Amino acid sequence: MKSVIKFINTASERTGDWALLAMRLTLAFGFFEPAVKKFDNISGTAEWLGSLGYPLPKLGVLLAGTFEFAGFFLLMLGLLTRYISIPLMLIMILAITTVHLGNGFDAVNNGYEIPFYYLVMLFVLFSRGPGKYSIDEAVVAKIQK
Repeated sequence: MKSVIKFINTASERTGDWALLAMRLTLAFGFFEPAVKKFDNISGTAEWLGSLGYPLPKLGVLLAGTFEFAGFFLLMLGLLTRYISIPLMLIMILAITTVHLGNGFDAVNNGYEIPFYYLVMLFVLFSRGPGKYSIDEAVVAKIQK
């Protein structure tokens, strides 16, 4: 039994950075399409946000779309990962509370399931960092030398 536990612990230590990379890439692609949709129809999206009671809806669309595009690129690269996680977590909290919460949990009903998962993954990246396979880690390693 001890050898099984040791094997599992060793395997988890060796795969942790790959898991963070997979999480970053999944999130990055998850933010790409919403950003594109926002910029494809800025005025329509702003009108919709205004109907939800958002102040300055056009500015909100531009900010959210910009952070989502930045999130796509920065998460892909593992660059400034902790910093981009903060505004993306705020966007997810706003999306959950103003758009999805009233629809329940299930994604099939436009519920808060997907933005909640994104929020959790962003929190993991914020707290644990981007992992070894990232520009952030390469810069830190270079500074420490």
